[in-house]
Amino acid sequence: MSAAIPSELTCKELVELVTDYLEDVLPADERTRFELHVCSCTGCRAYLSQIRALVRASGRLAERDLPAAMRDEVLHAFREWKRT
Repeated sequence: MSAAIPSELTCKELVELVTDYLEDVLPADERTRFELHVCSCTGCRAYLSQIRALVRASGRLAERDLPAAMRDEVLHAFREWKRT
């Protein structure tokens, strides 16, 4: 019995899955689809690189370094983005 070939992931699907990928919680088949897409799509490869850089940079910020108004603005923007 041969293994099924996973269906190709779209760029939009990759964006929706990037957090789960980085947190290593994607099921194996989804992870494979994700990695295959990144290998063949320069735009998504750049996007993943940017998200990784953002995660590293934000990890170096102390909560006190971010003014409350800016924190609220970032959280609002993230919540709006998640709704779309």
